[in-house]
Amino acid sequence: MRHTARTVLTALAVSAAAVAAAPGAQAAGPPGFTIVVAPNGNDHNPGSAARPLASLQKAQKLARDLVGRANVTVELAGGTYRLTAPLTFTAEDSGRNGHTITWQARPGQTPVLSGGQAVTGWTLHDRAANIYVADTPKGVDTRQLVVDGALAPRAAVTIARGDVSVTTTGLSIVNPALDYLATLPDQNRIEVESQNSFTDRYAPVQNISGTTITMQQPAWNNNNWGYDTLARPFAGGTLLLENSYSFLKTAGQWYLDPQAGKLYYKAAPGQTLAHSRVELPRLSSLVRLSGTRAQPIHDLTFRGLSFEHTTWLQPGTAVGYADQQSGTFITGTYPQPEDVLTSCQLGCPQFEATRNGWNQVPAAVQVSAARNISFVGNTFAHLGQVALGIGNDANAHASGIGLGASGITVQRNTFIDDSGSGIVVGGVQPDAHHPSNPAMTNKDITITDNLVTNVARDYKDMAGILSTYVTHAVIEHNEVSDLAYDGIDVGWGWGSNDPGGSQDYRNRGLYNYQPVYTTPTALKDTVVRYNLVHGTKKVFHDGGSIYNLSANPGAVIDNNYIYDNHSTVGLYLDEGSRYVSLSNNVIQDAGVWAFTNASSTNNTNDNTFTGNWYNTGATQVATGAPHNNVLNGNLHITDGNWPPAAQAVMNQAGIRPEPHSGASS
Repeated sequence: MRHTARTVLTALAVSAAAVAAAPGAQAAGPPGFTIVVAPNGNDHNPGSAARPLASLQKAQKLARDLVGRANVTVELAGGTYRLTAPLTFTAEDSGRNGHTITWQARPGQTPVLSGGQAVTGWTLHDRAANIYVADTPKGVDTRQLVVDGALAPRAAVTIARGDVSVTTTGLSIVNPALDYLATLPDQNRIEVESQNSFTDRYAPVQNISGTTITMQQPAWNNNNWGYDTLARPFAGGTLLLENSYSFLKTAGQWYLDPQAGKLYYKAAPGQTLAHSRVELPRLSSLVRLSGTRAQPIHDLTFRGLSFEHTTWLQPGTAVGYADQQSGTFITGTYPQPEDVLTSCQLGCPQFEATRNGWNQVPAAVQVSAARNISFVGNTFAHLGQVALGIGNDANAHASGIGLGASGITVQRNTFIDDSGSGIVVGGVQPDAHHPSNPAMTNKDITITDNLVTNVARDYKDMAGILSTYVTHAVIEHNEVSDLAYDGIDVGWGWGSNDPGGSQDYRNRGLYNYQPVYTTPTALKDTVVRYNLVHGTKKVFHDGGSIYNLSANPGAVIDNNYIYDNHSTVGLYLDEGSRYVSLSNNVIQDAGVWAFTNASSTNNTNDNTFTGNWYNTGATQVATGAPHNNVLNGNLHITDGNWPPAAQAVMNQAGIRPEPHSGASS
């Protein structure tokens, strides 16, 4: 170890001097060390620019050795780094003695951290249907495939809800045209997807016999009670059968047979797969950063990297994806009433027992028990779940340690073509809203100048950005677009965990399973400002382009520009929202520009809508006692001529131009 560190110190001296002499370099402190990694490097090299390392793990080890002496920069040359296991950072990888570690791209180059495997050797399998086949490793499964730089959909067919009837054990086929399902092989790989009012549910088949489809448990039970269920969606929605070779009917779709090690792809007319780039995602995560409560990981920066090609297999297991909202789902087995398909389609006391056990979708890049971590100028693309998860519950972190994220900065990144949310901050379980250890509190999270577009491709219920129980989350100057559901969502809990609880949840029976809290949650002082939100609500009608849930003291939602939300809700304050100030927002072409989901029993109270501009849409805000929400000075623009102040918001919202790096004279 001593010899290695001494060798690196000598070999990197030139790099260190160059850093110290570079324009804009900090004058204070010792010169830093730069460790260079390249796909064609060699781990016997010292890691200099002339003699780079090959592996990220070796660079990580050297960075640990050096950071006590000076700042360390690990520079990745362009190319693809195919990970066979997630890159894991612990408290040992922290900055030390006031020094920091930065992992970044070499100037002008694009390194890709990939959890995938290239698929080649395609041959024509079915000429009439234009279906190609290629070999994959036997036993390797995935729910995602990336073809020519975009997630491709799995083989699927849409059916009418009237084609089947829902039973407590599965589905009964009503339409004889579906009788062929009983003849299909690998029936336990077939899944039902139900796109509802705000949930997107997945449940796998166990077997099919005649007209009886028996589903795997507990996925089926958990998808069929509560709210907006598979059996009784609030507003209909698309029902699909997925993941069988026989469903391979549409160009661009694919099917994987893991047992045989065969991947099938239905090509478009004229498409030649020999010239296509196909990636089979294999890893369930790429990067994991987690310290401990006593020793959080700290002072790390990731800059200019691309994180790509992961999958998340749990929805295809017996757990399924019993979606409840925004990437939370039920995993366990719970007692249900015998008449669950009638008595528990708008909630029931037994259903309330599940709430504190809801899980979160894990992220490709996971951050917990961490402080002073920055992600700057990276790309998160073609990922099979949430792209970046910060301080989520422990169940969403492979480290087993959740929450505890503070001083995290997410700036000027691109989130695109991902299966789940771009960014999810915070948890939903009790330690998230009332931490049993202060070190669990998520706080001071800054999300600014990011592009979040065309995400939540597979788990469509998820918002572009979600921040749950976080103290002082700042979400500003982002562009969030092209989503099936919401743009920016803040908060959690429907007011049930706020001081004094909620009469709604007394009536529903929640407090048979949890206390009525007398102290505030960790959610407060949220800032949602100068964001450009458009192209939302493409599938689901419930929710809002910008949305708040539960009490959020000190929250400010201002100077945002919302348009093209498919005539749904622009600014949505859901159950229990309190103390939120919404001002100077521009809402264009909404069906409802401002909405409070208020009843006499849910405490959606004490919010203020001031000085907003809107050109269409109803105002559905509960004012007066007992809610005391305030509408003041909001302007309905009827002639298309937005006033100068509104135009200023429209022009300033979204990602700001990057500042010039040179010093001004």
